[in-house]
Amino acid sequence: QVQLVESGGGLVQAGGSRRLSCAASGRTFSSYCMAWFRQAPGKERDFVAGISHNGAFTYYSDSVKGRFTISRDNAKNTVYLQMNSLKTEDTAVYTCAAQPLVCSATIFDISKYNYWGQGTQVTVSS
Repeated sequence: QVQLVESGGGLVQAGGSRRLSCAASGRTFSSYCMAWFRQAPGKERDFVAGISHNGAFTYYSDSVKGRFTISRDNAKNTVYLQMNSLKTEDTAVYTCAAQPLVCSATIFDISKYNYWGQGTQVTVSS
């Protein structure tokens, strides 16, 4: 199994930047596709960004494309989400998740992710 722990959330002004980290424990997650999801108050949990097991491919929702960057360092068993030009609409609990093997066909399917972190709160103020 893979255990995931997020960090880096907090309060940031609109237009600012934050970097979230998701660290795996128990085993390396080099064989896992990773993704970030977020859930705002009163909203469903939505896909934000994803990355293939080897980092060769990345995927983004339209709402964050051009502003957010997902990356991973398999030697550190860590995935990152660099968030730039933050908007108040980005306020949410951000959670990382994992699914095994090749995930290009299921990258956007929340039901395919079988490992989840606890989430970290990001609040963007105006």
